[in-house]
Amino acid sequence: MTSDNIKELFIKGIDCSQVVAGAFSDELKLEPALLRKMGACFGGGMGRGETCGSYIAALMIIGLKYGHFSENDEKQKEVMKQKKDKFSKKFIEKYSSTMCRQLLGYDLSKPNEFNAALESGRLLSFCPQLTKDTIDILREVL
Repeated sequence: MTSDNIKELFIKGIDCSQVVAGAFSDELKLEPALLRKMGACFGGGMGRGETCGSYIAALMIIGLKYGHFSENDEKQKEVMKQKKDKFSKKFIEKYSSTMCRQLLGYDLSKPNEFNAALESGRLLSFCPQLTKDTIDILREVL
């Protein structure tokens, strides 16, 4: 998936978290629509400029693939933790923050800043690239 493909999805209303989650439907053997729905609340830093939606979606994918679900399964919990830590380290090495408003330079929870992010072109240039990089890092870690 290219950043141009991702930009087109953004224009059509699919958020960063939905793009990341949906990109792993084949690997997880889950419907893309289900994964997109799972990620629907997290775009724009959960709509508040908080933790990046792409980052959150990546952690959800790690949980779906490696997460523990049985009581006292410390071995699987450790596998998941190692994957999460490796992903987080690589993401921070590339972007130095997981906060949407810090990464983007705009707080999307504020209408005037959302409009400014659109008008500047940053929202449709930076975010698709970050989303692509998140998918690439996650593929490497998985």
